[in-house]
Amino acid sequence: MRPLRYSINVTLDGCCHHEAGLPPDDESMRYWTAQLERADALLFGRVTYEMMESAWRRPASGARPDWMVEWQIPFAETIDEAAKYVVSSRTSGFDWNAERLPGDDLGQAIQRLKQEPGDGLWVGGVTLPLALADLGLIDEYEFVVQPVLAGHGPRVLDGLRDRVRLELVGRHEFNSGAIALRYRPASVPQG
Repeated sequence: MRPLRYSINVTLDGCCHHEAGLPPDDESMRYWTAQLERADALLFGRVTYEMMESAWRRPASGARPDWMVEWQIPFAETIDEAAKYVVSSRTSGFDWNAERLPGDDLGQAIQRLKQEPGDGLWVGGVTLPLALADLGLIDEYEFVVQPVLAGHGPRVLDGLRDRVRLELVGRHEFNSGAIALRYRPASVPQG
């Protein structure tokens, strides 16, 4: 069974708005590229899919946007080429190497994907990961903690139905002061 990994940037006070942390640099982009390369497919809700597509989809002309610098290109190529699943009630408009997953039976759809052979699935965003965490489907949580206090904004996994106990399985420190912390759900002792 391939694992489902959730990764997100988060500030020290829990804000997960994509602009609240430090701006990306070459080290963080190399890290995120490596994380995406570990996945057979990416999972997004519609809003995150559209946000990522608008930033990272290679234009039909083949020319990269003016804002993109050299060290962002490997990430752009990796996410552009990745297989994607989009959880949405909308039935069309997902043509960026994407297949729609209806959200009416999310648990079963994700279980089927996890049972396929491969290295793993990766999910990003805010709303979809909350639903997946509530269903107990996330096998690994990764929080890239930014050395920033935002003081506002959406908070990671805000509204989680039940507490999820985690155990640390890895960490990576960045020159910027950010720290990537990887956790897996802790085993519940049998008694």
